Amino acid sequence: MQRLLRLTAICFGMLVTVAAYAEEWSRFRGPNGSGRIAEAGSVPTVWNDTENLKWKSPLPGPGASCPIVFGERIFVTCWTGYAVDRRDSGDLESLKRHLICLDRASGKILWNQSVAAALPEDRFQGMFAENGYATHTPVCDGKRVVAFFGKSGVVAFDLEGNQLWTAQVGEDLDTRGWGSASSPIIYQNLVIVTAAIENHALVALDVATGKEVWKTEAEGLESTWGTPILVDREDGKTDLVLSVPYEIWGLNPETGKLRWYCEAIESSSMCSSVVAADGVIYAVERGPRGGGAIAVRAGGKGDVTDTHVIWTTSDRSRVGTPVVAEGRIHWVSNKIATCVDAHTGERIYQERLAAGNSRVAEPASEAGGQRGRRRGGRGGQDYASPIVANGFLYYVTRNGQGFVVKLGEKFEQTATNAFGDGGEFSATPAISNGALFLRSDKFLYCVSSE
Repeated sequence: MQRLLRLTAICFGMLVTVAAYAEEWSRFRGPNGSGRIAEAGSVPTVWNDTENLKWKSPLPGPGASCPIVFGERIFVTCWTGYAVDRRDSGDLESLKRHLICLDRASGKILWNQSVAAALPEDRFQGMFAENGYATHTPVCDGKRVVAFFGKSGVVAFDLEGNQLWTAQVGEDLDTRGWGSASSPIIYQNLVIVTAAIENHALVALDVATGKEVWKTEAEGLESTWGTPILVDREDGKTDLVLSVPYEIWGLNPETGKLRWYCEAIESSSMCSSVVAADGVIYAVERGPRGGGAIAVRAGGKGDVTDTHVIWTTSDRSRVGTPVVAEGRIHWVSNKIATCVDAHTGERIYQERLAAGNSRVAEPASEAGGQRGRRRGGRGGQDYASPIVANGFLYYVTRNGQGFVVKLGEKFEQTATNAFGDGGEFSATPAISNGALFLRSDKFLYCVSSE
């Protein structure tokens, strides 16, 4: 009887831990990459340098990775030592990546751990300057936080900042000169890394030790920058789902073996990530060649193109990942908000976001050098993805405009916000307990009415 009670207590504790983990914004785009959280709290829809700004914390260096939140800690990455002025300047041998832990209540940096770059590395020029050296978002399971730094490796720390292990998952650089961006995720006892650029592989490491458990290599990963998600199937199994050029894959997350695949978006590269709702996977992309949107039901075996694809459309996006809410799919590309019916793919609206009265620093002139040329990205390209809380969609452009749109059948923009940062906002915001966390290449902000 005592043993039964003890086992019951252990199982209950595991359930509590899993439930708590599921509700934390602990990975790229929050719970399972959905861009939304069940208990968001009362998140403000208006902010600036004086209104609803709880704190503003300077970061040691630039970066495009997203902040994550677990309990009273916030984690984010950046880089120092080279190109910190966003120009190809300084000594590349001095390049370091950093994982930073901040106190949620005050924004105070609790610890800052650095990792020296494995050389040779890309120089900060061309299209690589649109990306940088700290683009992968870390992931946390409540016991440890894991950061992926490309060819410099995967590194795990405990929540006090003590390094637990490091592992190499590949040494290649991107032949296109775009850099590396996919973020790690955690499934049960595994941290799964999309080492698409570094090794054309998906690699699963034991989250406690860093030991490799499985590796799946495929040339189809070569032009993939998205982050996978986990999708529960009707038969009780879980699929690891990733969108790659021309296809969507469903793999066994315990072994890395391919379970199913389908023909998908006609694009030679996949920068955005897939998103899922009610067992249906959605993807949208506009690559250098082609693009479109697709909905496919999870599950099946082998080629499921003819049996599981629900709809396809010619609607396109760029880098950002869509978000599904209230039976509709939302994304923003070039400041144009698109909403389609999740069940049919039929477009509900497509409207341009209005700048409103927000004050945003203007881009520097060409004479200002690389920083001026980069502002707004390639053709005005923004990198952040929309997120949803309390019936509102939040979206931040690269120049720092924060748009808020009310969810519904009709387009209704309710606010346009901005800080006087003057920096670049390429990271998707995080939401936790009534607070919105936004990251530029200079600061981390906490927006809260409490």
